[in-house]
Amino acid sequence: MSKMLVFSGSSNQPLAKKVSACLKTRLGKIKLSSFPNDEARVYVKEKKIGPRVVLVQSLSLPTDKNLIELMLIGDALVRLGVKQIILVIPWFGYSKQDKVFRPGEPLSSQVVSRMLQLLPLEKVITYDLHNPGIAAFFHCPIVNLSGRRLFNNFFCNRRVDRQTIIVAADKGSQASIKRFAKDLGNLAVAFIAKERSLVTGKIIMKGINRPVKGLPVLIKDDLIVTGDTIVAAAKLLKQEGAKTIEVCATHHLFLPGVQKRLDQSRIDRLWVTDTVKKSGAGKKINVISVADRIAWAVRA
Repeated sequence: MSKMLVFSGSSNQPLAKKVSACLKTRLGKIKLSSFPNDEARVYVKEKKIGPRVVLVQSLSLPTDKNLIELMLIGDALVRLGVKQIILVIPWFGYSKQDKVFRPGEPLSSQVVSRMLQLLPLEKVITYDLHNPGIAAFFHCPIVNLSGRRLFNNFFCNRRVDRQTIIVAADKGSQASIKRFAKDLGNLAVAFIAKERSLVTGKIIMKGINRPVKGLPVLIKDDLIVTGDTIVAAAKLLKQEGAKTIEVCATHHLFLPGVQKRLDQSRIDRLWVTDTVKKSGAGKKINVISVADRIAWAVRA
């Protein structure tokens, strides 16, 4: 394992460096740039690589560029003699496009999965797939690591207040939230009812199913895109008298302006992982690394 190099695209090199350290190896030398017409340019500078490598690339912004870059790196590695690639995609872009809602639309997550399988994949490692069913699109093993387990360990070590209410801001996550609260010591769970305005498209919070006045609350989510849901949830919880409001989410996509909105919201503290490289400063944000769990999955 010590001789298996880790290669990284440009999307999340800090995480790739941590993964290589956990594996007691190093990052392979690679030059990433663009041609004058903005086409991606890849040059793997290693002369001796070996038959197996780890390739790390989050499909975060700019998603399409990072996808093409990943494919070009993979092709370059194959041309240098690599036979098996352990592909690490901490944030699997296009995973939200997992359904065809009307005739004329593609099944984008399946298209991306097929593209990736043009490479000689030994296995794919990812974190909290938006739809775990995407794994069925692959013909190689998929390791879908759990953000819930990561946060459980973190908050248990932090000794979370026993009065904390675990809040689900999304109806679809109720089962996961109940397991999360149970793992933290059978903490109380609350659910927020919400709807989206057909006129403005804004999230409207309708209410919460239990009192939170004077109590600390922790909102658990898998993904922050625009931040609309958790900002609106935090506003409602503060109106209901919550003592403190913390949020934990596996993926934060760092879309332009979103972190500023979160900093200006009623959220007291935000915990995210480094599946996507942090962009800019945030006065309330704290980052927990997934590197050791990814390294474990590589070794498994």
